[in-house]
Amino acid sequence: MSKPTLTISSKTYSAWSLRGWLLCRLAGLDVELLPVPNDASNRAELLLLSPSVLVPRLTHNGMSVWDTLAIAETLNEMFPKAGMFPSDPVARAHCRAICGEIHSGFSNLRSALPMNLKVRHTKFPIFSGARPDIERIETIWQDCLSRHGGPFLFGARPTAADAMYAPVTQRFLTYAVALSPKSAAYCETITAWAPMAEWIAAAQAEPEDMEELDVEF
Repeated sequence: MSKPTLTISSKTYSAWSLRGWLLCRLAGLDVELLPVPNDASNRAELLLLSPSVLVPRLTHNGMSVWDTLAIAETLNEMFPKAGMFPSDPVARAHCRAICGEIHSGFSNLRSALPMNLKVRHTKFPIFSGARPDIERIETIWQDCLSRHGGPFLFGARPTAADAMYAPVTQRFLTYAVALSPKSAAYCETITAWAPMAEWIAAAQAEPEDMEELDVEF
């Protein structure tokens, strides 16, 4: 049986690639990473690999899954004991809802604060249109942390929600976004999470001329 693969683009800039990687790590699935450079020949190949032209794409046991929520649900089916979603049905429904919200929303935040794991600004002007997105994300985090006690969104262990919001924590740190103490502590929790730390180290080692592939950040 061939080793499962995860097609990704830049570790520095691709929030979606990061989410796919963290989801695989949550499930305990060891994947081989297949970077796809952003050039004309490989773009044609990616169109065949991933009809949405977005990464990541998980290939395993004859399956091809290229949407992050689909990857999360597929991995949860494959590894039901991995705890990717909370065991309590009410918390599990809540987890799925906030995963869906970050998956489909916050377009102003995405455009105003693109992910870049190579830099940390001490001061950065935040586009006013992104403020409601920042406020909504803080509301989500603080609600979850208050309900479940932290340090992760649904308690002591990370879930799919933490994988989905992990790129946002790095955006906030990169652009020195002013946050409440509880939200700031959550950002540091995610930064210290072993798979996240591993990804950041790899991103910082990427060539400086790496170009982003994703249409969305």
